[in-house]
Amino acid sequence: MKVVFASTPEQEEKIKELIEQFYTDVFPLYFSDEEIKEFKRLQVLHTSEETFHDLGTLKDAYQVITSLQTLCHILEGNHLNSKYDLLFDKNAETLNEFGLSFPFRFENFAFSKNIKAENLSMYSRPDNEMLV
Repeated sequence: MKVVFASTPEQEEKIKELIEQFYTDVFPLYFSDEEIKEFKRLQVLHTSEETFHDLGTLKDAYQVITSLQTLCHILEGNHLNSKYDLLFDKNAETLNEFGLSFPFRFENFAFSKNIKAENLSMYSRPDNEMLV
């Protein structure tokens, strides 16, 4: 008999939080608003009840969380380094295996326009909020 532990609601919330971080902090560094809008339409990193059902164990959920965190860390760095190419592709593959569509390769970011500060994005988090 083998005992496995189901993923927790907290893990599901962490996964949703990390996906939101991609859309607000990572994608705006590399892609235009139109491209990000298309990612949403194509359901890139989209989660559903079925997704979380497929992440049935603690181990599965932790693998997804770790992959999302690793990819965020690589992409939010000041300079993309080709030494992370294999690590990036391995973690992207892990996300796809667990049903989270992540159709990117390292090259998609390394050779992107790297928009960064030149453009403001409607997807970026505001630097501050003013209450009126």
